[in-house]
Amino acid sequence: MTTDLVLETVENALRNQEITSDLILHSDQGSQYTSVAFEKTLQEKNIAHSFSRKGCPYDNAGIESFHASIKKEEIHHHEYQTYEEAHQAIFCYIEGFYNRKRIHSSIKYLTPNEMEQQALEIS
Repeated sequence: MTTDLVLETVENALRNQEITSDLILHSDQGSQYTSVAFEKTLQEKNIAHSFSRKGCPYDNAGIESFHASIKKEEIHHHEYQTYEEAHQAIFCYIEGFYNRKRIHSSIKYLTPNEMEQQALEIS
């Protein structure tokens, strides 16, 4: 993963989500997240940066759980022929199933979209 890919992902997220309060981005200490370009972009966008401790995946348990789910429920069930095929299938899994239909015990058996809607109604 490159710094450019991470920066593009942040830009996409900011375009697709309304930011209503202070934003904190949590990451591990990978080189793309500690790069000057990444830190500069976060500062320009008023995004606070939180880091996991080195070698401590429990600090980032949410994303570790997501990676386990996507591998178990999507990736290990398919042999993608092309990058584009993999990209499309993973996008459909995340946007069509994981965020909209799959309930999560960690958020009171709601989907991420339902939890987001509740949070927006409260704020």
